[in-house]
Amino acid sequence: MQEIITLDYGSGGLKTAQLIDEVLVPAFANTALSQLGDGAVLPALDGPPVFSTDSFVVSPWRFPGGDIGKLAVCGTVNDLCMAGGAPLYLSFSLILEEGFALADLRAVVASAAQAARAAGVQIVTGDTKVVERGRGDGIYINTAGVGVLRAPGLGRAAMRAGDCVLVSGSVGCHGAAVLMARGDLPCEGALASDCRPLHALSAAALAAGGVRILRDPTRGGVATTLNEFVEGTPLCIELEEDAIPVDAPVAAACALLGLDPLYSACEGRLLAVCAPEAAPAVLAALRRTPGGEGAALIGRVSAARPGQVLLRNSFGGSRILGKLTGAQLPRIC
Repeated sequence: MQEIITLDYGSGGLKTAQLIDEVLVPAFANTALSQLGDGAVLPALDGPPVFSTDSFVVSPWRFPGGDIGKLAVCGTVNDLCMAGGAPLYLSFSLILEEGFALADLRAVVASAAQAARAAGVQIVTGDTKVVERGRGDGIYINTAGVGVLRAPGLGRAAMRAGDCVLVSGSVGCHGAAVLMARGDLPCEGALASDCRPLHALSAAALAAGGVRILRDPTRGGVATTLNEFVEGTPLCIELEEDAIPVDAPVAAACALLGLDPLYSACEGRLLAVCAPEAAPAVLAALRRTPGGEGAALIGRVSAARPGQVLLRNSFGGSRILGKLTGAQLPRIC
């Protein structure tokens, strides 16, 4: 194979077949994929299906703690988990720019394969397109996922005043790591994306019982996601600023550039709203699960200011956290 991607690799001919046979199929090897049909024939699901799709355009494609391949798999796996599903199968479609290094493509594919194995899912179908040099940004990926519903009834309608708000770990890591990878930070530090699959953490939370809603706070961060929970409802979320875990390097990076960690993206954290009597068990379950050691109770649901999110500080003051306006950090996923 050539050292870079050329237009021939998207032609549907011999070069495309070579890319599939030598790069993609060996990395994602499974029975359904090996048939190389126009679609994957899957076994019947043991329950209602859950379906999600997402596209990934992160710049740069490699960042501390991950790359676009890992991100694409984790992103769709996590969306299925937050909908109450157990993820099973993914599609994986590439849009490559002419001139993209084949070695870099192999690295992305290997990273995606490793993430899929970690999440216990199979990549069973996909597609490859190549655009002319200058018409893309190296590599874009689209993934779609199918899972089986294990927790029906999750959603905003299940929330009640008095419920507890939990987060599975420190916030804002992914957005800060991508910012550092762009060279926009005037210092170096131990910043790394939190990118990881949330199948085990979500399963642990659901098994503990009492969970009303799950969500991974990606674009717009924790603040925007929590606004989505309560907007248009008679409920409010009151957060305790001192209870929200923020790693020191993330806080420093955000402070340097005037950003708020609560609006910085996460790619390996979940937010859970649960019944107050279930909160200790859910919190303990998260902390026992890899990736959830830093889980914290960060606030409660109330009716104080319907449709809004309040952040209370240790001095007794509070401020309203609205949704993110504009793009605090574009192209983060």
